[in-house]
Amino acid sequence: MIPSRDLRRALREQRRRLDPATRAHASARVCRALAATGAFHRARRLAVYLSRGGEVDLTALVIRAWKAGKRCYLPVVERGRLRFLPYAPDTVLRPNRFGIPEPAETASRQVPASALDLVVLPLVAFDAAGNRLGMGGGYYDRTFAFSHRRLRWRRPVLIGAAYGFQRVPALAVSPWDVPLDAAATEGGLEWFRR
Repeated sequence: MIPSRDLRRALREQRRRLDPATRAHASARVCRALAATGAFHRARRLAVYLSRGGEVDLTALVIRAWKAGKRCYLPVVERGRLRFLPYAPDTVLRPNRFGIPEPAETASRQVPASALDLVVLPLVAFDAAGNRLGMGGGYYDRTFAFSHRRLRWRRPVLIGAAYGFQRVPALAVSPWDVPLDAAATEGGLEWFRR
């Protein structure tokens, strides 16, 4: 098994090297796959991310969600966890310390992670068991740690958005890692058993 640090570096570089047309085509297919899920149709509160570094672009999914009257949220990094603030066409964004755009508004309108219906997560790699390799900060794992205790009770559906080449045979797993329910790539949607 390739060490996580080396795998993360290699896949991030491969993702960055994608030409704009390939990235746009794959992103459109990922968004269509996500929009076709029952999880998307049922979701009233949807958390997404703004792409950077060659990540899958979710703009088409967000526009579709807004048109359907769904409430969208973006993650905001705070004290080692994520909180989620509303994201609408007129939302003012500012870069955080990592250069990732976040809503500039106050925390008074934040939604707890447990109140979200669907969360589309960025990732660097995923495997056949639904394990996810992120950027290494552990923000999503800490934020959604409660889902380990809520396998049947109400919790958000967690779907990773990726390119097909980001699927690897197996990832090293730690007890605190929160697995995905599914992953969407340009090849379609893959659901995992939890």
